[in-house]
Formats: sequence, C-alpha cells, structure tokens
Amino acid sequence: MNEQHQYIIGVDAGGTYTDAVIMDAASGRVIASAKRPTTHYNLSEGITAVLGAVMQDSQIPPQAVALTSISTTLATNALVEGKGADVGLFVIGFNQRLEVPAVAARYIPGGHSIKGEECEPLGVNFVLDGLQELHGQVDAWAVCGSMAFKNPAHELVTAKAIQLAAKLPVFCSHEASMRAGMKERATTACLNAQLLPVMRDFLDGMSRALCSLNIGGSVYVVRGDARAMPMEEALRQAASTVASGPAATALFGSHQSRLQDASIQDALILDVGGTTTDITLIRSGKPVIDEGGMTIGKWETHVEAVEMFTVGVGGDSFVCPVKDGGFSLGPSRVLPLCMAGDLPAPEGWLSHGLNARCILAAPALTEEDKAGDDILRLLAEHGPATPEQIMRSLKLAEITVEQRLAKLARRQKVIETGFTPTDALHVLDMLHLGNADASSAAAALLGAPRQQDARAFARSVLHEAERIIEETVLRHVTRREVGGGLAAFLADRDKHSLITVDVALNVPMIGIGAAARMLLPEVAKRLRTTITFPERHEVGNALGAALMARPLLQGNGTTDSQQV
Repeated sequence: MNEQHQYIIGVDAGGTYTDAVIMDAASGRVIASAKRPTTHYNLSEGITAVLGAVMQDSQIPPQAVALTSISTTLATNALVEGKGADVGLFVIGFNQRLEVPAVAARYIPGGHSIKGEECEPLGVNFVLDGLQELHGQVDAWAVCGSMAFKNPAHELVTAKAIQLAAKLPVFCSHEASMRAGMKERATTACLNAQLLPVMRDFLDGMSRALCSLNIGGSVYVVRGDARAMPMEEALRQAASTVASGPAATALFGSHQSRLQDASIQDALILDVGGTTTDITLIRSGKPVIDEGGMTIGKWETHVEAVEMFTVGVGGDSFVCPVKDGGFSLGPSRVLPLCMAGDLPAPEGWLSHGLNARCILAAPALTEEDKAGDDILRLLAEHGPATPEQIMRSLKLAEITVEQRLAKLARRQKVIETGFTPTDALHVLDMLHLGNADASSAAAALLGAPRQQDARAFARSVLHEAERIIEETVLRHVTRREVGGGLAAFLADRDKHSLITVDVALNVPMIGIGAAARMLLPEVAKRLRTTITFPERHEVGNALGAALMARPLLQGNGTTDSQQV
C-alpha cells in the first residue's frame, strides 16, 4: 500500500456486532471490512478485535489512517430496551407536571423571564432536599429551567450543586436546546442524562482500542442529523447519537441507490440489526432530516435527526414463550442460545415465564463484584441459572429478582440468553455462526405445546419477525403520507373479515445488515415492491460512517449528506 494515501476507518457499534471498514479517502474504494461480536461487558475488547482484523486484512500501517468515523446504535438500543440510566429531573420555575422519561421529578423555585431576567431566586435548599430524598434511587440527573435558553444561570448553579453534593452525572437542557418548549427541552435533557453512562463506556472503549493499535488521526461520531461531531462532543450531546446508526444507514442507502441506478431518487432503507430494525427514507437521493425534532418512542424532543422509525425486532430479539404455547418477540435483546457457549442443555431449564431465559455471570467478574452481590456470587459459584432458580435459591420475591437482574444487566455484570431469530436461522440451516444443536433442542421444546417440531417453530419465529417489520414499514409510510388512522387500519388489514385490502409500496427497498437478506425478501414481496442488497450491505452502517467522513479530508470542512 502507498503510505502517502490517506485512509478512513468507518466503525459501527451495534447491540450485537461491531463492524469496521477501511476506505481510501481519495477514491472511496473499500480496502477491507470486518465484523466481530460487540462485547458489552468490555466494549474496547470487541472494538479492538474488529479494528485489528480490518487493519490486518488491509495491510495498511496505523499512521496512514487520517480519520476514524463512528456510528452507533448503542444509544438507540438502550432506549428501546429501557436500559439507560435511571434519571432524576429538577424543573426550575415551572410548577406544571411534565410527563418525561425520568423516574422522579422535583419542582423548585427559580427561573427567568423571556428577557433573561430572574423571576425568582433559585431554591438551592430544595435542590439539596431532592438530592437527599432520592439518594441511591437515580444514576444521573437532568435539569430544565424556565427560559434557560435565554439565561442558563439557574441550570448551571443546580448542576454544580448536584456535582458537589451527589457526585453524579448531570445534563442541563440549555446544552442541547436553545428553543422554547419546556416539555421538549426537559425530555431532551432527560434522554441525554439517560445515555451519559452508555456513551461514556462506549467512547472510553473506543479510545482504548484506537490507542492499543496505535491508530491516530481525528475521531468523529456520526450525529443523528447525518453530520459529524468530534468524539469529545458526543459525550455532552449523547442524545444526538440516538439516530447515529440510522443516519449512517441513510447515507449508505443514498450512496448505493446512486451507484446502482441514478434514476432511483427515493427509497426505503431497512437496517436489520441484532436489537432493532431501523427504517429511514431517502428523497431526491438524500436523507430526509426531521428539523422539528425527532420522536423517540412516545417522547418528543428537540433533537434534529434523520427521519426514522425504529422497532425493537432484530436477529437477537428475545422470543418470550407463554404458558399456552404462544410467544412474543422483542423488544428486549438476549444472547442467542447458539452463541452462549458453555450453557446447561435447554431440556434442563427452558420453559415459559421466569424459566424462559438463562442468566450467566459476565466474564472477568471481580472478587469485589461477587462479595457485594449475592446473585453474582451464586452465578459465579454454581453457574448459569434462570430467574426462577435464582429466586428460589436466594428466597427473593419475583419483582426483586427482575429489578436486580435489570440493574446488573445495565452494569454489564450479567448476560441474559434465550431463544432468538438468530437461533431460528440456525435451526433452518440458514446461518452457521454458533451451536445449532442448542438452538434445535430449544426450538423442539418451545414448539411442543404448539404441536410443532423444531423447524416449524423456527419458521413461526421468523414469520413473526417478518410480520412486525412489515407492519412497522406500513405504519411509518402511511402515517407519513396520510395520517395515523389509516396506518393502523392497513397494518391490521389481514384481520378484517369483510374486506380485502391490497397494499403496494411505490418506492424500492434497500436492505442492510447481516440478517437483512434472510428476513426482508418476504417483507418486500408482501408489500409488492423490490429489494436490493448492495455489495457490503452486511457492514453498511460502517461504510456509511466512512462515506460521511470523506468531505472532512477533501478540504470543504462539511459533512452534509449532499456532499457524500
């Protein structure tokens, strides 16, 4: 390789896999790509593995890498799965109840006028009382003051008091939004606070991985609005990364549509990951940006992002069986049984309810971890166990076990495993990444109450995944075009006994992600449209991140999607 060339590394960190590509900055030619499992218990381990693989395959020296560009769905996944930090909210100078993503809210005196003048002195004593009252119940704080976008003084004082008295992460609304709208600003602050620990772990892991491989150059993170921000800014603007993965998806899709057929200006891009399926739209060859602020679940925010819709179904979505033989799919993610390694045979534990999943201790638990938590000690000493086995062994209430397991999972101290669509693909010989025997044994057990053999049950799981993705596409497109009422009607069109409704998409679909080729063709067929899987679609988001970064090395200093 010519060391005078400049190269870009594109990285996409997802809930299941971390992907990387290395690209010649001048030509846009991809030199090598790689995919490795995301190691949640130690993110730098998986990132180092994928970066090491792509550097080895490309034979490019580390000093030739001028820029690393990162997209991630870790923030999206944390919100979809409900695994962000527990956030407390201080609302300053506004005494109406706000429905926001916080476990508790406290309303304190203070605030400013539209001219930025103080309306009332800040009630610092109320802040201290709130911190004492909620001590140990929250992991981070958000602060939203009345007219803080005109004068943030009260937010800043409150944040300082929190840092001194509670020593917890804190995020102020004026850091993310300088627009009116108390509820939207408070929601945006809460989401940023929720994601602070997630992004800190990720960015620390990224820094350690780059350092260990002697990869220098600038490091940027893909924002949800398809622009770039320096890595250090991503921690303070964590919510801006919620649509980072979908933004990279849209960038890859718009680039590929032009490569394949210059006449294709509009398309739906579907990224089937391990945890979620993200749907984005390109119009006139460019990603569509929602400048009014994205909606995350039911929360309206001031975060500008690509227009997207996310559903909690992917390759590693948890198949949760119920007593009558039925099952639900997602939104939580578990480690597929075929990938779990040394696990007791499913015949010895797999059932419904609290025996539907098995809990493993995360690798490299410390003696301090085990000494401080009886669940971790039980798992370390006796091996994997179901929540019911844990409940009975430690004589704990069901709700206590589930709450504690959820907290341990957030801290990456335990790993949950269960049956997933990835297992179903192994049963049907469509995928060969892990132990298909474990998947087949589990499918036979779960299919028995339904009078299905292992293969029939696996097909039922894949059909359910396809149904949910199809319904999500319909809801998203119909709501965008004609409104919500018709969206619900069309999504449930097969349930109407007196009428038959045919639906066809007027735009082609482009599939991205390792599981896309296996799950999306039937969706496209049902929606009477075409679907293509471009070259390197398995690492499409990493390639999208690299494409976004090219303008930074071409001297124009912008990463707007128009230049990609």
